[in-house]
Amino acid sequence: MLAGSIAALGSRYVVGLRAENCNTGSILDQEQAVSANREDVLNSLSQIVREFRTRVGESLATVEKHSTPLAQATTPSLEALKAYSTGMKANLSAGSASAVPFFRRAIEIDPQFAMAYADLGLAYSDIGESVLSAESTTKAWQLRDRVSDREKFFIDFIYEREVTGNLEKAYQTLETWYQTYPRGEQPSPHDLLAGLSTQGTGRFERAIEISREQIAAEPTVVFGYHNLASSLFFLDRFPEAEKTLEQAAERKVEEPYLLVFRYTLAALKDDKEQMDRVVALSKGKHGAEHWVAHAEALALARSGRLQDSRRSSSRAVNLALQEGQREKAASYRAAQAVLEAVCGNGAEAKSNALAALELSRGRDVQYAAGLALALSRESSRSEALANDLEKRFPEDTFVKFTYAPVLRAVSALQRGKPVNSLDELQISLPYELAANGLNFNHFYLGGLHSAYVRGVALMATHRYAEAAAEFQKILDHRGLVGLDPIGALSHLQLGRAYVLAGDRIKAKSAYEDFLSLWKNADPDIPILKSARAEYDRL
Repeated sequence: MLAGSIAALGSRYVVGLRAENCNTGSILDQEQAVSANREDVLNSLSQIVREFRTRVGESLATVEKHSTPLAQATTPSLEALKAYSTGMKANLSAGSASAVPFFRRAIEIDPQFAMAYADLGLAYSDIGESVLSAESTTKAWQLRDRVSDREKFFIDFIYEREVTGNLEKAYQTLETWYQTYPRGEQPSPHDLLAGLSTQGTGRFERAIEISREQIAAEPTVVFGYHNLASSLFFLDRFPEAEKTLEQAAERKVEEPYLLVFRYTLAALKDDKEQMDRVVALSKGKHGAEHWVAHAEALALARSGRLQDSRRSSSRAVNLALQEGQREKAASYRAAQAVLEAVCGNGAEAKSNALAALELSRGRDVQYAAGLALALSRESSRSEALANDLEKRFPEDTFVKFTYAPVLRAVSALQRGKPVNSLDELQISLPYELAANGLNFNHFYLGGLHSAYVRGVALMATHRYAEAAAEFQKILDHRGLVGLDPIGALSHLQLGRAYVLAGDRIKAKSAYEDFLSLWKNADPDIPILKSARAEYDRL
């Protein structure tokens, strides 16, 4: 057990390190240094750490290679370090939103504090502010020559994840870091290897393995539960995901994401009592109330209650704006635009999409707005957004393999070119069953849009059995789809595919599944009117 100490001695400070054998209680080694003033404390600590490592047997070669003075590796300001450390503690116990003010304060005190920029970038990403995340992460990357070897790994990783968006590179950086520093020293790859880079490339089993290691090592830290529950959820292992949330609650681990997760699971089970309980728990909670309100909007739209969905969505947008989270508000607005578009309300979809783009040009916002515009026959605008995404993010995994191909595929369909649509979607297949920016962390919408559009295009080319398989794929992967309305609409599209294939019995069953989900739907929704007329003809 290695313990540090600091004590005032007049205007000076005594800094100490002590290593104790936990089995016997004997002191293995101890070091002490006197600092002339506050400003010199970090230099004194660097000095005794170096001496300690040599005396307990570390080779001189590794001490030389892996010794970066604290003032260089972190900050020469004790006040900036204190703000940063407080932010790290808040992050581990209560989630990223609570840490942001402390990281920002650290940067105000020391504008050259690379790791404060890096952790601020990650925290912004976690709360859905991708533009702010990229800004902070870029600044950290520019200052990375000031940090230690482990911290360089962290900054390189976060740069690939948040700025270039190349998740394969980000994942490989994490694995290399994990092999180089397997013992979990901070910053640690263990905290990140179960997250976006792993889930966003479809490596869910690896994420589960690392998450379980993380929970065993740090049972009061939120990220292990967060990553384990989401990985299990994406694999449709809902009972295990619920058990993970229960474990987090038993250990008093809580953050806004876990509340939203509870709501999403309850909605998929149609557990109205649990849904209402989560809504009540979220009331007045910073970062949670607007997020749960958006999840509520998705659940309502998924059952065809579009008027109620609009009210919940507007509430989510307004609450997010009150908290200064413009990109999150824009994401909610863009998601609502997609809900309107798939239901056939083109004017509402267009209005929401343009309003979202006024608030933010984040990647997820731009994609969702573009999807709504494409579905509303605004193909030129949608393709312009796809072009812009490809220009700004040429390496981004989501843009390259999902966002741009789906936008171009929908536009091709609207122009009456389903074969071109299928060609555009071919690139999406390797990552189709991975998480993406819409369902990872935030549940703005869901995944498998590429499968949905491919199914429609296959119907247009008279390949009805293949089309039915695409819609069935969506129904078989409820975790990846979440509360996205395509989870309900795939029943309808499956029914249409069976009608065209001449299988009236299967078609009737699929239509009935859809109409059952929409039994309390608003009666004037265009797609519902069409569905009822088609079912009557059966």
